[in-house]
Amino acid sequence: MDNLYTRAQACLTADDPAAKVAMTRVLATDWEAGAVCCEGDAPAPLAEPGRPERPCLVAPRDLPRRRLSSARGRAALVHAIAHIELNAINLALDAVQRFSSMPREFHADWLSVAVDEARHFELLSQRLGALGYGYGDFPGHDGLWDSARRSAGDPLLRMALVPRVLEARGLDVTPGMIARLEVRGDRETVAVLELILAEEVRHVAIGSRWFRYLCEQRGLDPERCFAELVAEHFPRGLGGPFNLPARRAAGFSESELAALAGAAAGSQ
Repeated sequence: MDNLYTRAQACLTADDPAAKVAMTRVLATDWEAGAVCCEGDAPAPLAEPGRPERPCLVAPRDLPRRRLSSARGRAALVHAIAHIELNAINLALDAVQRFSSMPREFHADWLSVAVDEARHFELLSQRLGALGYGYGDFPGHDGLWDSARRSAGDPLLRMALVPRVLEARGLDVTPGMIARLEVRGDRETVAVLELILAEEVRHVAIGSRWFRYLCEQRGLDPERCFAELVAEHFPRGLGGPFNLPARRAAGFSESELAALAGAAAGSQ
């Protein structure tokens, strides 16, 4: 029987996005069929995932502004989200492979997230093609994987920084993107983003659940621990406004939401 961690690393290593998507789906199918086990040793985690030659990676501040009044501007926005989703596939697979000591349910959860992210990337790539562009035609940044590097040694830190900060930020900003695209009459892109928004709530909720599990295992108060980690790793605070209904559905407590809002107001 195949080893889950070896198979997940093979998906991570794939340079070609289409191959990564296909391999991730096959892995999930084999897992559901019981042809893959989470027993045995895991290979040493990768420092970097496989990447295509394009897009070129630049600092976030060097990304060009995306003006949604033009087809090119809308394509640049779709490309930016596709880039996030490709990185999200890698992050989910890395969680499966890297944190091999976690319970089986943890691996099942994050493999299911990887499959969702693969579908999101494919939908966005198709939309990009319909707009006359392809993945790699615009620059991208490495912010998501940078958080993976920072949290490589601790699953608790990973659950805090990635799903509960970075992916939760997607819950906050996506409704605004949808509204702007509605004004431009781009219903096709709106439909994709509405699907992604609905499914990302579950992803953040998975992060919340495992963050609390790890806090309980270590005798830590989850709300205090999360606040301390945010203060340490994001000293300027997390910018609002926040999508409160989505964050509630994703496992944020009222006191956590109040603390985030207070920190955002204090940083202005």
